[in-house]
Amino acid sequence: MSSQANPGWQKNTGLRRIILAAGYSLAGLAVAWRHEAAFRQELLLAIICVPLAFVLPVDQVERVLMVSVIFLVLIIELINSAIEAVVDRIGPEHHELSGRAKDLGSAAVLLNLLLAAYIWGTALWALFRSTS
Repeated sequence: MSSQANPGWQKNTGLRRIILAAGYSLAGLAVAWRHEAAFRQELLLAIICVPLAFVLPVDQVERVLMVSVIFLVLIIELINSAIEAVVDRIGPEHHELSGRAKDLGSAAVLLNLLLAAYIWGTALWALFRSTS
């Protein structure tokens, strides 16, 4: 909606927009924590894995990959949850496209979890192989 169509409406810009966006983001994280069991589980995994990546004697590239893939798990889970919420908002009845959207989101999470397992497994394998 443009400000010309509604003269009383002001577009948020600058620092106010950033502050509002941060508030919306924090609200989204809180909603995910309250309503999404998978997000809670993956966040707990992140709370363990991210600090662990900083104490393991791995090189900088491995550390960046290990931390990045964990954050990617959380990001994709949030997107999947958003897709599911929108589909559920449309209606509770089964529809082929609704099921497809949910399945595709779930597949994205699965592929990312497999990628995380591969990256962490490869880094840990190399670490423990070199120490033995």
